[in-house]
Amino acid sequence: MTMKITAATRALTALAQETRLGIVRLLVKVGPSGLVAGQIALRLKLAPATSSFHLSQLTQAGLIKPSREGRSIRYSPVLSTIGELLAFLDENLSGGPTEKAAAKASAKSTPKPTANSTTKAAPAKKKAARKSR
Repeated sequence: MTMKITAATRALTALAQETRLGIVRLLVKVGPSGLVAGQIALRLKLAPATSSFHLSQLTQAGLIKPSREGRSIRYSPVLSTIGELLAFLDENLSGGPTEKAAAKASAKSTPKPTANSTTKAAPAKKKAARKSR
């Protein structure tokens, strides 16, 4: 299944915040079993209200999934969505020029100093020096 641009934008917006990116990184490292909200807050040294807000944002973006576990809520990474996001980025951002081609294009657009360019600069400096006298 190919991710639509609106879903990719929503996921990228959610990940464009340090705490939320940290939560997703932690949950991906832990794996599909996930962690309860209190463990996430403890490991990332977050206040409960702060972690709750960020967990809600990530849930709305479809990057994590909550499941009730007694009085706690366990959050797991939605690895399929994360994989689709990575595939979307690869598909949509890898169509540009290769590094070699980009370097070649950059070299062509950046003028190299020549003997003429250094001699042209010298008279300008001399004029400026004369004016300041």
